[in-house]
Amino acid sequence: MTQEYWIPLAALIVVVLAAVAIVIVWRRRRGPRLSQALQEVSIDRLQNVLVPDGMGGQIQVEHLLLTANGLVVIDVKEFEGKIFAGDRMAEWTVIGERGRFTFPNPLGTLYDRVAALKQIVRDVPVVGLVLFGSGADFTKGRPKDVLLPAELVERYQKPDQVDRERLIVAFAPHWERVKAAIEPVTRGAREKLRS
Repeated sequence: MTQEYWIPLAALIVVVLAAVAIVIVWRRRRGPRLSQALQEVSIDRLQNVLVPDGMGGQIQVEHLLLTANGLVVIDVKEFEGKIFAGDRMAEWTVIGERGRFTFPNPLGTLYDRVAALKQIVRDVPVVGLVLFGSGADFTKGRPKDVLLPAELVERYQKPDQVDRERLIVAFAPHWERVKAAIEPVTRGAREKLRS
């Protein structure tokens, strides 16, 4: 190759490397993705399951995590933009690139899910959280049970291997009781819940 080809090729390589570096830095600043955060904090995890609600019915749980602190029920909201939310607001608002829209306050049903699980495992702490993606901006305030992925990872850090094994033994009977009580969400069950 002649020298006239080396200069554009070198410039192209520099541009590609700079773009890759920018993407890596951008991802690190945004924090972990939702699925990565859920994986980082859970000792074990169940997804899209039906839990008996204590009144003869069932309630759907999107994510149920066994953590070092007990059970954590997670509702995921992958909305990006400015989020206007409050504990007592009937609807929460998102203003983002796709425009403005509202959705029902998820906290009431989240607390119902937590109550249903507490019926099954009375001796284990059960908390509920709404997890938004890193692109959510709560500039006007945020309800206490709403977290971003980096905050979830910070709050529920997975213990080291020795502590994790001890916790698995301690929580095993309770976790097995939960697993015996739940059933996976099937298409028929999903339609039954809607009616």
